[in-house]
Amino acid sequence: MDLLAEHHLQGTSAVFYIPNFISEDEEQYLLRKIKDSPKQKWKMLNNRRFAPSFHTGGEVLQKNILPDVLGRLRLLGAFNQSPHKGPNHVILNEYHPGQGIMPHEDGPSYHPVVATISLGSHTIFHYYQYNKDKDSLSVDPGSTRMGRSVNPAPSLSLFLEPRSVVVTTGELYTTHLHGIDEVDADTIVNRHMIKDETVVRMIESGGYSLTCRDVEKVASGRVAGVVNRT
Repeated sequence: MDLLAEHHLQGTSAVFYIPNFISEDEEQYLLRKIKDSPKQKWKMLNNRRFAPSFHTGGEVLQKNILPDVLGRLRLLGAFNQSPHKGPNHVILNEYHPGQGIMPHEDGPSYHPVVATISLGSHTIFHYYQYNKDKDSLSVDPGSTRMGRSVNPAPSLSLFLEPRSVVVTTGELYTTHLHGIDEVDADTIVNRHMIKDETVVRMIESGGYSLTCRDVEKVASGRVAGVVNRT
């Protein structure tokens, strides 16, 4: 992880953050491909639309078409210890104001590294821990695993800029949960200090994220990802 080590976040054990991981032109390209995807492929799941049609060789990240974000993730070295030496599974999430993802773990099917690329807007990304007290109440019944409750106070929160990537490894992946609050707007106390009007406008809107992981065991030789729209 030599290249990745340069972007280690101080005060964390295994989180790495790279602003401007992709360029504005590359971001716009990806957003166009996402928005042009056929609507009939989307299905509803609770408050989220999804389509099982997005994979590492698929339409959005097709080989030989700019940008090769998966190749860049491999070069960082974050997935050097994973079975396939790089991500083979990508999930696209769409967030509107008031929508998010409850605290969760990714599960044992993945190698314990995840790279999340933010598109179109900022994201406030929270890490949570399980409560040590077995009698404590959970944040939500769906946020428990094997009867364990989650501390509602994040142990770590990151402001993820558009076009950035955050790589989570180690114990923050294996022993923590992560999620995005369901809020209409984030309270940013230094908003008046933001000079970039594009960023200010993005604070008011929703956005997308690409979650890149390595599925350790692939039965059919091809891994299909999921496109989520909320």
